[in-house]
Amino acid sequence: MNIRLEIEKREEAFLSRYATLSKNSKGRLVEEEKCNIRTDFQRDRDRILHSKAFRRLKHKTQVFVAPKGDHYRTRLTHTLEVSQISRTLARALRLNEDLVEAIALGHDLGHTPFGHTGEDILNELHSKGFKHNEQSLKVVEQLEHSYNKRGLNLTYEVRDGILNHTGDNKPETLEGKVVKLADRIAYINHDIDDAIRAHIIKTEDLPKDCVKHLGLTHGERINTMIQDVIDNSLDKPYVSMSEEIGFYTDKLRNFMFERVYLNKTVKSETDKARYIIEQIYQYYMENYDKLPSEHKSLYRDDSTKEDIICDYIAGMSDRFVIDLFKDIFIPKTWKKY
Repeated sequence: MNIRLEIEKREEAFLSRYATLSKNSKGRLVEEEKCNIRTDFQRDRDRILHSKAFRRLKHKTQVFVAPKGDHYRTRLTHTLEVSQISRTLARALRLNEDLVEAIALGHDLGHTPFGHTGEDILNELHSKGFKHNEQSLKVVEQLEHSYNKRGLNLTYEVRDGILNHTGDNKPETLEGKVVKLADRIAYINHDIDDAIRAHIIKTEDLPKDCVKHLGLTHGERINTMIQDVIDNSLDKPYVSMSEEIGFYTDKLRNFMFERVYLNKTVKSETDKARYIIEQIYQYYMENYDKLPSEHKSLYRDDSTKEDIICDYIAGMSDRFVIDLFKDIFIPKTWKKY
């Protein structure tokens, strides 16, 4: 019995006419034999889930640098929340749940240590610039490797969703658009939760009109946003919030930038993070031979020294880059035996 074919038949019978069917995928960069159990999108999800880059997300900053508290979000827990919101939306809209899960799990694989601070400093240091979404695509196409294979060889639709999950980029599939919305829903709300925990803001500081239209608690706001997307998008060839809920969601996001992301207390630690990354980058530019040979072996002749150093730093976790800084720049106690 071919289980994959049965799943593909169920997709065709049940999913929306606007959904992306697994059997209609545009395929992989390198053609592979089909699996008898899993669809192509399910295989992509599993490859991402078992990758080293995915595991490293557990020690990468979401907002607060290298948090010691057990309840602060990391890039991994953010990814899991995006995945769950995406799946909830996809199920309600009868879109391909496996595709949204694969995109959601892979969308931040290219994020740097120290979150967007690391992204900003690498963007300044590297002559070609640096964007985490482009780096996420590079991770799955080239940098993640096992058994002497370069990249994860994911389907076109998953790679498109990963690349276009942020900014003005527009994913080709509705599933990619679901993840883009879910990413915003997740980070706005869990960053509020973490900022309150860190005593950066209080619940009563939240804009009153946003509370009125979206809800007071973490769960109420997420439920309002999800319900609005479903009401506004069901059986439609697009996925979006209503104009009203979109307005208050954007207003809440702007509030977070003003009061949290650019807060002096938060920024004082991110300035230290910037210094660490800048010093390590310059160190390897001057001491290229000290880069691990395993990392340098991933590259072909068309890669520059800048590219290789930038990729190495981007793949680090918060604690790895802090420990590396100490090893390189902090004198060790001399012991005479």
